[in-house]
Amino acid sequence: MAKISKRHKYRYNPITLNYERINLSFKDYLKRGLTYLLVSIFFAAITMLIAYNFFDSPKEVALKREIKQLTVQYDLLNQELVQVEEVLADVRHRDDNIYRVIFEADPISDNVRKAGIGGVNRYKKLDGYQFSDLIKSTRMRLDNIAKQLVVQSKSFDEVVKMAKNKEKLLMSIPAIQPIANKDLKTMTSGFGYRIHPIYKTSKMHQGMDFAAPTGAPIYATGEGVVKVVDHGGRGYGNHVVIDHGYGYQTLYAHMSRFATRPGAQVKRGDIIGYVGSTGQSTAPHLHYEVHKGGKQIDPVNFFFNDLSPLEYQKMIEMSANANQSFD
Repeated sequence: MAKISKRHKYRYNPITLNYERINLSFKDYLKRGLTYLLVSIFFAAITMLIAYNFFDSPKEVALKREIKQLTVQYDLLNQELVQVEEVLADVRHRDDNIYRVIFEADPISDNVRKAGIGGVNRYKKLDGYQFSDLIKSTRMRLDNIAKQLVVQSKSFDEVVKMAKNKEKLLMSIPAIQPIANKDLKTMTSGFGYRIHPIYKTSKMHQGMDFAAPTGAPIYATGEGVVKVVDHGGRGYGNHVVIDHGYGYQTLYAHMSRFATRPGAQVKRGDIIGYVGSTGQSTAPHLHYEVHKGGKQIDPVNFFFNDLSPLEYQKMIEMSANANQSFD
Protein backbone atom coordinates (compact mmCIF):
# COMPACT_ATOMS: atom_id res chain seq x y z
CA MET A 1 0.00 0.00 0.00
CA ALA A 2 1.31 3.44 -0.94
CA LYS A 3 2.26 5.86 1.80
CA ILE A 4 -0.38 8.58 2.36
CA SER A 5 0.87 12.19 2.70
CA LYS A 6 -0.68 14.41 5.39
CA ARG A 7 -0.19 17.49 3.21
CA HIS A 8 -2.69 16.34 0.56
CA LYS A 9 -6.29 15.35 0.60
CA TYR A 10 -7.31 11.81 -0.42
CA ARG A 11 -10.51 9.93 -0.95
CA TYR A 12 -11.11 6.16 -0.90
CA ASN A 13 -11.96 4.44 -4.15
CA PRO A 14 -14.08 1.34 -3.38
CA ILE A 15 -13.50 -0.06 -6.84
CA THR A 16 -9.75 -0.05 -6.78
CA LEU A 17 -9.68 -0.39 -3.06
CA ASN A 18 -7.08 2.38 -2.94
CA TYR A 19 -6.83 5.96 -1.65
CA GLU A 20 -6.62 8.36 -4.51
CA ARG A 21 -5.21 11.83 -4.23
CA ILE A 22 -7.66 14.70 -4.71
CA ASN A 23 -6.35 17.40 -6.97
CA LEU A 24 -8.12 20.78 -6.26
CA SER A 25 -8.19 23.58 -8.76
CA PHE A 26 -7.57 27.26 -7.94
CA LYS A 27 -11.32 27.84 -8.22
CA ASP A 28 -11.91 25.16 -5.59
CA TYR A 29 -9.38 26.76 -3.27
CA LEU A 30 -10.96 30.20 -3.80
CA LYS A 31 -14.45 28.86 -3.13
CA ARG A 32 -13.35 27.19 0.08
CA GLY A 33 -11.51 30.32 1.20
CA LEU A 34 -14.54 32.51 0.60
CA THR A 35 -16.75 30.05 2.46
CA TYR A 36 -14.45 30.07 5.47
CA LEU A 37 -14.28 33.86 5.33
CA LEU A 38 -18.07 34.32 5.15
CA VAL A 39 -18.65 31.87 8.00
CA SER A 40 -16.02 33.62 10.09
CA ILE A 41 -17.54 37.03 9.39
CA PHE A 42 -21.01 35.72 10.24
CA PHE A 43 -19.94 34.26 13.59
CA ALA A 44 -17.88 37.38 14.35
CA ALA A 45 -20.92 39.57 13.69
CA ILE A 46 -23.10 37.40 15.91
CA THR A 47 -20.48 37.52 18.65
CA MET A 48 -20.16 41.31 18.39
CA LEU A 49 -23.95 41.75 18.39
CA ILE A 50 -24.31 39.66 21.53
CA ALA A 51 -21.41 41.43 23.22
CA TYR A 52 -22.78 44.89 22.29
CA ASN A 53 -26.26 44.18 23.60
CA PHE A 54 -25.53 42.09 26.66
CA PHE A 55 -22.04 43.05 27.77
CA ASP A 56 -20.56 46.50 28.54
CA SER A 57 -17.21 47.60 27.36
CA PRO A 58 -14.72 48.81 30.00
CA LYS A 59 -15.42 52.39 28.90
CA GLU A 60 -19.18 51.89 29.24
CA VAL A 61 -18.72 50.28 32.64
CA ALA A 62 -16.71 53.31 33.78
CA LEU A 63 -19.30 55.74 32.41
CA LYS A 64 -22.19 53.91 34.08
CA ARG A 65 -20.30 53.91 37.35
CA GLU A 66 -19.74 57.66 37.01
CA ILE A 67 -23.42 58.29 36.16
CA LYS A 68 -24.48 56.27 39.20
CA GLN A 69 -22.16 58.29 41.43
CA LEU A 70 -23.47 61.57 39.98
CA THR A 71 -27.07 60.46 40.53
CA VAL A 72 -26.28 59.66 44.15
CA GLN A 73 -24.65 63.07 44.51
CA TYR A 74 -27.72 64.79 43.02
CA ASP A 75 -29.97 62.93 45.46
CA LEU A 76 -27.77 63.99 48.38
CA LEU A 77 -27.74 67.55 47.05
CA ASN A 78 -31.54 67.59 46.92
CA GLN A 79 -31.70 66.35 50.52
CA GLU A 80 -29.40 69.20 51.56
CA LEU A 81 -31.55 71.64 49.58
CA VAL A 82 -34.56 70.53 51.63
CA GLN A 83 -32.68 71.49 54.80
CA VAL A 84 -31.63 74.83 53.30
CA GLU A 85 -35.23 75.55 52.27
CA GLU A 86 -36.46 74.74 55.79
CA VAL A 87 -33.90 77.09 57.36
CA LEU A 88 -34.75 79.80 54.82
CA ALA A 89 -38.47 79.37 55.56
CA ASP A 90 -37.77 79.80 59.28
CA VAL A 91 -35.71 82.95 58.62
CA ARG A 92 -38.50 84.30 56.41
CA HIS A 93 -41.08 83.61 59.15
CA ARG A 94 -38.95 85.39 61.75
CA ASP A 95 -38.43 88.32 59.39
CA ASP A 96 -42.14 88.78 58.61
CA ASN A 97 -43.63 87.94 62.01
CA ILE A 98 -41.01 89.13 64.49
CA TYR A 99 -38.43 91.57 63.17
CA ARG A 100 -40.78 93.55 60.94
CA VAL A 101 -43.56 93.49 63.53
CA ILE A 102 -41.21 95.00 66.11
CA PHE A 103 -40.38 97.87 63.77
CA GLU A 104 -43.96 98.37 62.50
CA ALA A 105 -43.03 97.33 58.95
CA ASP A 106 -45.24 95.39 56.55
CA PRO A 107 -44.13 91.82 55.72
CA ILE A 108 -42.68 91.15 52.29
CA SER A 109 -45.38 89.77 50.01
CA ASP A 110 -45.20 86.23 48.64
CA ASN A 111 -45.29 87.66 45.12
CA VAL A 112 -41.91 89.28 45.76
CA ARG A 113 -40.39 86.37 47.68
CA LYS A 114 -41.49 83.67 45.23
CA ALA A 115 -41.04 85.58 41.99
CA GLY A 116 -39.89 83.39 39.09
CA ILE A 117 -36.44 83.46 37.57
CA GLY A 118 -35.90 83.78 33.83
CA GLY A 119 -38.20 82.66 31.04
CA VAL A 120 -39.82 79.35 30.18
CA ASN A 121 -36.80 78.29 28.06
CA ARG A 122 -34.24 78.91 30.80
CA TYR A 123 -33.77 75.18 31.39
CA LYS A 124 -34.33 73.99 27.82
CA LYS A 125 -30.62 73.24 27.36
CA LEU A 126 -30.92 70.56 30.07
CA ASP A 127 -33.50 68.56 28.11
CA GLY A 128 -32.70 65.36 26.23
CA TYR A 129 -30.63 63.56 28.86
CA GLN A 130 -31.38 60.41 30.80
CA PHE A 131 -31.72 62.33 34.07
CA SER A 132 -32.98 65.65 32.68
CA ASP A 133 -35.88 65.91 35.14
CA LEU A 134 -33.60 65.42 38.14
CA ILE A 135 -31.04 67.93 36.87
CA LYS A 136 -33.69 70.52 35.95
CA SER A 137 -35.53 70.26 39.29
CA THR A 138 -32.25 70.65 41.17
CA ARG A 139 -31.25 73.64 39.08
CA MET A 140 -34.65 75.28 39.61
CA ARG A 141 -34.47 74.79 43.38
CA LEU A 142 -31.00 76.30 43.49
CA ASP A 143 -32.17 79.30 41.47
CA ASN A 144 -35.21 79.81 43.72
CA ILE A 145 -33.06 79.64 46.85
CA ALA A 146 -30.63 82.15 45.35
CA LYS A 147 -33.53 84.49 44.50
CA GLN A 148 -35.01 84.23 48.00
CA LEU A 149 -31.60 84.83 49.58
CA VAL A 150 -31.25 88.06 47.60
CA VAL A 151 -34.72 89.20 48.74
CA GLN A 152 -33.96 88.20 52.34
CA SER A 153 -30.63 90.02 52.28
CA LYS A 154 -32.33 93.23 51.12
CA SER A 155 -35.00 92.76 53.79
CA PHE A 156 -32.38 92.49 56.52
CA ASP A 157 -30.73 95.64 55.20
CA GLU A 158 -34.07 97.37 55.74
CA VAL A 159 -34.43 95.85 59.23
CA VAL A 160 -30.95 97.07 60.16
CA LYS A 161 -31.87 100.54 58.95
CA MET A 162 -35.10 100.44 60.96
CA ALA A 163 -33.19 99.27 64.02
CA LYS A 164 -30.92 102.29 63.75
CA ASN A 165 -34.05 104.46 63.64
CA LYS A 166 -35.74 102.57 66.49
CA GLU A 167 -35.56 105.53 68.88
CA LYS A 168 -37.35 107.74 66.34
CA LEU A 169 -39.96 105.01 65.79
CA LEU A 170 -40.63 104.65 69.52
CA MET A 171 -41.00 108.41 69.88
CA SER A 172 -43.40 108.54 66.92
CA ILE A 173 -45.85 105.84 68.01
CA PRO A 174 -48.89 107.45 69.72
CA ALA A 175 -48.36 106.09 73.23
CA ILE A 176 -49.92 108.45 75.81
CA GLN A 177 -53.37 109.78 76.67
CA PRO A 178 -54.23 112.98 74.82
CA ILE A 179 -55.87 114.33 78.00
CA ALA A 180 -54.01 114.43 81.33
CA ASN A 181 -55.56 112.46 84.19
CA LYS A 182 -55.94 115.63 86.29
CA ASP A 183 -58.26 117.10 83.63
CA LEU A 184 -60.05 113.89 82.75
CA LYS A 185 -63.60 113.56 84.08
CA THR A 186 -64.20 110.19 82.46
CA MET A 187 -63.60 108.16 79.33
CA THR A 188 -67.16 108.19 78.08
CA SER A 189 -67.02 106.02 74.98
CA GLY A 190 -64.58 103.59 73.45
CA PHE A 191 -63.93 102.05 70.04
CA GLY A 192 -66.79 99.99 68.58
CA TYR A 193 -70.52 100.15 68.03
CA ARG A 194 -72.16 102.76 70.26
CA ILE A 195 -75.48 104.63 70.46
CA HIS A 196 -75.24 107.86 68.46
CA PRO A 197 -76.17 110.82 70.74
CA ILE A 198 -78.24 112.58 68.06
CA TYR A 199 -79.66 109.81 65.87
CA LYS A 200 -80.07 107.32 68.75
CA THR A 201 -79.03 104.43 66.52
CA SER A 202 -76.15 101.96 66.84
CA LYS A 203 -73.20 103.28 64.87
CA MET A 204 -69.54 102.39 64.61
CA HIS A 205 -67.52 104.74 66.82
CA GLN A 206 -64.03 104.93 65.30
CA GLY A 207 -62.23 106.45 68.28
CA MET A 208 -62.42 107.24 71.99
CA ASP A 209 -64.22 110.10 73.75
CA PHE A 210 -62.54 111.77 76.74
CA ALA A 211 -64.81 114.01 78.78
CA ALA A 212 -62.93 117.05 80.12
CA PRO A 213 -63.65 120.71 80.95
CA THR A 214 -63.69 123.23 78.11
CA GLY A 215 -60.22 124.66 77.70
CA ALA A 216 -58.36 121.60 79.09
CA PRO A 217 -55.08 121.09 77.17
CA ILE A 218 -54.89 118.41 74.47
CA TYR A 219 -51.51 116.79 74.00
CA ALA A 220 -49.85 115.24 70.93
CA THR A 221 -49.53 111.54 71.69
CA GLY A 222 -46.42 111.02 69.58
CA GLU A 223 -43.75 112.86 67.61
CA GLY A 224 -44.80 113.93 64.13
CA VAL A 225 -45.84 116.68 61.72
CA VAL A 226 -49.17 118.50 61.92
CA LYS A 227 -50.93 117.61 58.71
CA VAL A 228 -54.38 119.20 59.21
CA VAL A 229 -55.69 122.13 61.27
CA ASP A 230 -59.34 122.38 60.24
CA HIS A 231 -61.97 124.88 61.44
CA GLY A 232 -64.80 122.47 60.66
CA GLY A 233 -68.34 123.58 61.40
CA ARG A 234 -69.78 120.08 61.36
CA GLY A 235 -68.67 116.54 62.03
CA TYR A 236 -65.30 116.69 63.79
CA GLY A 237 -65.59 120.46 64.29
CA ASN A 238 -62.24 122.09 64.99
CA HIS A 239 -59.79 119.24 64.61
CA VAL A 240 -56.10 118.47 64.15
CA VAL A 241 -54.45 115.54 62.34
CA ILE A 242 -50.83 114.61 63.09
CA ASP A 243 -48.78 112.40 60.77
CA HIS A 244 -46.35 110.38 62.89
CA GLY A 245 -44.75 108.45 60.03
CA TYR A 246 -44.46 104.65 59.92
CA GLY A 247 -48.09 104.54 58.76
CA TYR A 248 -49.49 106.23 61.92
CA GLN A 249 -51.77 109.25 62.11
CA THR A 250 -53.83 110.62 65.02
CA LEU A 251 -56.94 112.83 64.95
CA TYR A 252 -58.08 115.21 67.72
CA ALA A 253 -61.63 116.57 67.28
CA HIS A 254 -64.13 119.10 68.72
CA MET A 255 -61.45 121.54 69.95
CA SER A 256 -62.43 124.95 71.28
CA ARG A 257 -59.22 126.47 69.88
CA PHE A 258 -55.87 125.45 68.38
CA ALA A 259 -52.32 125.69 69.71
CA THR A 260 -50.51 124.59 66.54
CA ARG A 261 -50.42 125.16 62.79
CA PRO A 262 -50.12 123.01 59.64
CA GLY A 263 -46.59 121.76 59.01
CA ALA A 264 -45.47 122.24 62.62
CA GLN A 265 -43.09 119.65 64.08
CA VAL A 266 -44.50 118.39 67.39
CA LYS A 267 -43.14 116.11 70.07
CA ARG A 268 -45.02 113.78 72.36
CA GLY A 269 -46.61 115.83 75.12
CA ASP A 270 -46.74 119.13 73.19
CA ILE A 271 -50.03 121.05 73.56
CA ILE A 272 -51.81 121.21 70.18
CA GLY A 273 -55.21 122.55 71.25
CA TYR A 274 -57.89 122.76 73.91
CA VAL A 275 -61.02 120.77 74.69
CA GLY A 276 -64.30 122.09 73.28
CA SER A 277 -67.62 120.99 71.86
CA THR A 278 -67.46 122.16 68.24
CA GLY A 279 -68.95 120.26 65.32
CA GLN A 280 -71.32 117.38 65.93
CA SER A 281 -70.85 117.17 69.69
CA THR A 282 -73.24 117.11 72.65
CA ALA A 283 -70.81 118.07 75.45
CA PRO A 284 -67.20 119.22 75.96
CA HIS A 285 -64.92 116.32 75.18
CA LEU A 286 -62.08 115.16 72.94
CA HIS A 287 -62.81 112.63 70.23
CA TYR A 288 -59.48 110.86 69.60
CA GLU A 289 -58.61 108.46 66.75
CA VAL A 290 -55.54 106.42 65.82
CA HIS A 291 -55.05 105.45 62.17
CA LYS A 292 -52.60 102.79 60.96
CA GLY A 293 -52.13 102.34 57.23
CA GLY A 294 -55.20 104.48 56.53
CA LYS A 295 -57.51 102.44 58.80
CA GLN A 296 -58.91 103.40 62.20
CA ILE A 297 -57.74 101.11 64.99
CA ASP A 298 -58.60 100.96 68.69
CA PRO A 299 -56.60 103.68 70.53
CA VAL A 300 -56.83 101.79 73.84
CA ASN A 301 -54.03 99.50 72.65
CA PHE A 302 -51.56 102.40 72.67
CA PHE A 303 -51.82 103.86 76.19
CA PHE A 304 -48.74 102.04 77.48
CA ASN A 305 -46.36 104.92 78.14
CA ASP A 306 -48.06 106.91 80.92
CA LEU A 307 -50.54 104.59 82.68
CA SER A 308 -49.92 102.14 85.49
CA PRO A 309 -51.14 98.55 84.95
CA LEU A 310 -54.13 99.28 87.22
CA GLU A 311 -55.00 102.51 85.36
CA TYR A 312 -54.62 100.74 82.02
CA GLN A 313 -56.96 97.94 83.10
CA LYS A 314 -59.54 100.48 84.21
CA MET A 315 -59.21 102.29 80.87
CA ILE A 316 -59.88 99.04 78.99
CA GLU A 317 -62.96 98.32 81.09
CA MET A 318 -64.38 101.81 80.50
CA SER A 319 -63.71 101.68 76.76
CA ALA A 320 -65.57 98.37 76.52
CA ASN A 321 -68.85 99.85 77.77
CA ALA A 322 -71.40 99.97 74.96
CA ASN A 323 -72.76 103.31 76.14
CA GLN A 324 -73.74 106.42 74.22
CA SER A 325 -70.94 108.41 72.59
CA PHE A 326 -70.61 112.21 72.71
CA ASP A 327 -70.42 112.53 68.90
